[in-house]
Amino acid sequence: MKHMLFVDDEQPLLEGLRSRLMPMRNRWKMEFVGSGALAMDLLGQQPFDVIVTDMRMPGMDGAQLLQIVSERWPQMIRIVLSGYAELEQTIRLVPYAHQYLSKPCAPKQLENVIERCLCLHDLLNDSRLRSLVGRIRTLPSLPNIYVTLQSIVKDENITLSEVAKVVSADSALAARVLQIVNSAFFRLAKRISSVEQAVSYLGFKAIRNLAMAVELFSRWPGNANGCIDATRLQAHVQTIAAAAKAIADKTSFADDAMLAGLLHDIGYWVLVQECPQELSAAVERASRLKMPLFEAEKEILGASHAEIGAYLLGIWGLPYPVVEAVAHHHEPGRVPQPDFDVLAALTIAQALAPSDDASVFPPGVPPDPKVDANYLQLFNAPIDWNEAVRRVAASTTPAGDE
Repeated sequence: MKHMLFVDDEQPLLEGLRSRLMPMRNRWKMEFVGSGALAMDLLGQQPFDVIVTDMRMPGMDGAQLLQIVSERWPQMIRIVLSGYAELEQTIRLVPYAHQYLSKPCAPKQLENVIERCLCLHDLLNDSRLRSLVGRIRTLPSLPNIYVTLQSIVKDENITLSEVAKVVSADSALAARVLQIVNSAFFRLAKRISSVEQAVSYLGFKAIRNLAMAVELFSRWPGNANGCIDATRLQAHVQTIAAAAKAIADKTSFADDAMLAGLLHDIGYWVLVQECPQELSAAVERASRLKMPLFEAEKEILGASHAEIGAYLLGIWGLPYPVVEAVAHHHEPGRVPQPDFDVLAALTIAQALAPSDDASVFPPGVPPDPKVDANYLQLFNAPIDWNEAVRRVAASTTPAGDE
């Protein structure tokens, strides 16, 4: 049984939440407290899987509470449920909250968000790995992106289109921008998967504020003991993103496919930052035994970069088809695929693009396994293999650095 902690200083609201969630008592063990201090007392006495807190509370507010939780119990899923939607507060919560929900919140919506987060635990069965991802405050941006972001703060004449290009050029920044714009605080009618739409919706000031919050973005931490080429990695995900969108052209999920391509290797950002030695060991093992790198990562770490990245994106609340595609992009057969979807588009893009995940590592790492034309027989695809080849070729331009 999962253990939940709900924190809100308004007693009527807390009691209402308790009443509305009563049907969940057979699946969740729930505690309800009226302050951050009381929450800290309980947290020190027993383990919890999820904390849901209000933002504005006297004494210790929600952001302060979640900061402490993220430091002391990083494996815990952290959700804000608040009636206030100021952008500054939302940005303040970015390093500490995984999901943002707005009051009033339907019990079913809250239940679904919590359950989706809990399902992601299945991706990472190792609590040590969940803690590793839970500790993430910053994702390393490439130095040139970092410098560009700083220049945006000073340039009042830059256009939203130019800002969107900067955001799209960096997976970590794109993920954070989409996390914010898709938070329930903004009450959007539908999720936004396009970076350009997200930038347009948030506006220049919001993006500039994100750039100013330098604690959210750190420089790429060196070269991970020489085992990974950050520039090639960034070029590779851009190539896959373009190819995946081309494969999904004229479908309802074309933007999700592009987003999945952009973020499919974000797990490497986590590994480079949190456990570069283990990543280096996996690269050495893959080279020595001529085995796929994602399999070597599982042997060394207990999970691959794909699963680690998907877990992070999932607890950030990105669209589930994107999370699923990232999680299984090396092993699409693990997921039943009755229909052509985001995972299929990403899988085909990886098979046909001029670079793959292994190409960003030193020579010796064997190429990733790839699907062939038979893969399209698994579902009712709107295109055949020859058309897929044509679309990817038109969308990508092979370069020596890829």
